[in-house]
Formats: sequence, structure tokens, C-alpha cells
Amino acid sequence: MTRSDLVEALAERFPQLTHRDAEIAVKALLDAVGEALVRGHRIEVRGFGSFSVSHRPPRLGRNPRSGEAVAIPAKRVPHFKPGKALREAVDQRTQELRSPATGR
Repeated sequence: MTRSDLVEALAERFPQLTHRDAEIAVKALLDAVGEALVRGHRIEVRGFGSFSVSHRPPRLGRNPRSGEAVAIPAKRVPHFKPGKALREAVDQRTQELRSPATGR
């Protein structure tokens, strides 16, 4: 699902919102999440999951083409941990989609 798909779904679900209002709401929410992560804050949405910033220490990697050692600096990266309700919903849907004949 893309940002525009999310805007469309929001506009359809709430007919009192214009398409433009839905677009502004989605942009405001995503901007707020991004700004909070940049400041190092943790965001928790009950039933959905939490966003946080993880620290990756510096390490030594390899250039796959030449095999030469490359120093990779430390960095901060966003991390998402799904909530229990979301994990269970995804797992249940996956179970429903599996075919009993193939076991997949």
C-alpha cells in the first residue's frame, strides 16, 4: 500500500473528509512520526505497534566485488515492532490463506 492508497482508503472510509483533507491528515501523521524519530523519541500505537530508533555500532564489512575490507560507521536507524494484535491478525490471515491440500 502506498501513501496515495492510504489517502484513498481514508477518504472512502470517512465520506465527510474531502480527498484533500485526507491527504493533509496522512501527511501530518507521517511527518509527526518522522520528526519524533529524528528527535530520538519512541512512538507507540496500541494494537498496531511501536516505532523506535536503534543504534548500529561501527563494523567492518567487505566489498562483495573486490573482497576489500570497508569500515562501516555507526548509525541510527528506525525500527518497527508490531503489536500483539497486529501479529495475531496477520498470522490468522496467513493461516486462512493456506491451502489444506498443499500445506502451504
